[in-house]
Amino acid sequence: MTETFDREKTEASDWFRTLRDRIVAAFEGLEDSHLSGPFADRAAGRFDVTPTVRTAEDGGDAGGGLMSVMRGGRVFEKVGVNVSTVHGRLGERAQKAMAARGVPGMTEDPRFWASGISLVAHMQNPHAPAVHMNTRMFWTPHAFWFGGGADLNPCIEYAEDTAHFHAALQGACDAHDPDYYARFKAWADEYFFIPHRGRARGVGGIFFDDLNSGDWQADFAFTRSVGEAFLPAFLPLVDRRRATPWSEAEKDRQLVHRGLYAEYNLVYDRGTKFGLETGHDANAVLMSLPPLAKWV
Repeated sequence: MTETFDREKTEASDWFRTLRDRIVAAFEGLEDSHLSGPFADRAAGRFDVTPTVRTAEDGGDAGGGLMSVMRGGRVFEKVGVNVSTVHGRLGERAQKAMAARGVPGMTEDPRFWASGISLVAHMQNPHAPAVHMNTRMFWTPHAFWFGGGADLNPCIEYAEDTAHFHAALQGACDAHDPDYYARFKAWADEYFFIPHRGRARGVGGIFFDDLNSGDWQADFAFTRSVGEAFLPAFLPLVDRRRATPWSEAEKDRQLVHRGLYAEYNLVYDRGTKFGLETGHDANAVLMSLPPLAKWV
C-alpha cells in the first residue's frame, strides 16, 4: 500500500507541475498577442519564478515548490501560478482542524503530504474578470483526498462570460458524474460567500474538497479534468474583454472589488490558513492578494 501511494503521490505532483507549465505558457502567449488597446505599447509581461521552501517545526526542509508571479503586464496586472509539494507533521491547530473535518487518526499520527497548484489572476482591464483556480491532493496515513475548483470574479459582470465559464466547468464535471456540477456549484456558492458583507465575492464556479470515492484513479481523473477545463473556460473571456476601453469610474470599481477579494482570502480562505499554519513561504501563500485595492 505504501509503495502504491508513493507512486500515486509522484503522479499527482508531476501533473500539477505540468499544468502549471501549460498555464504559464498560455498567459505569456496572451501578453505577446496583445498588440492593440491599453498597455499594448509596454513590454509583454513575463513570470518571475522563485523556488519556495516549507520549513518544518524542527527546522528541517519539508518540501516546497515554485512561485511564479507576473506583475505589470499588458493584460495581467498581477497573476500568480504556484505549485508545491510539502510534507511533515501537522501542528496542533492544524490537527484539530483536520479532525473536526472528519479526518481519522490525526492525534495518533499527524503526518501529512500535500501537493497542488494554485492560481489567481488580477487583470489590467476592469472589463476582464479576475479568476481563481486550484487543484490539490492531500494524504495522511489514514486517508487521502482531492480538492479544488475555480471561480470567476468580475467587477463588471457580463452574463455571456459567466455562462461560458460555468459551461466549461459543467462539461468537466458531467464527464465524470452527472451530479457533480450541481453539487460542486452549490458548494462554491456557499464557500465563496462573504458573511460580513452578505454577498458572494464573484459569480461562482465549482468547489470541492475531501473527495475520496475509494477509487484513487477516478478521483484523480476528475481533478485533472477540472484543471484542464481552466484555460478553455478563462482564455476566451480575456480575449473578448482585454482591449475594451474603460473609464476611471470603472477602474475605481475594480479596485473596490479587489478589496472584497482581499478580505475573503485573509479571513476565510482554507488554503491561506493552512499554508500559514504549516510554515509554507508566506509570500507564496499570500500570492493571491491584489497589487492594488481600495475600500470605501
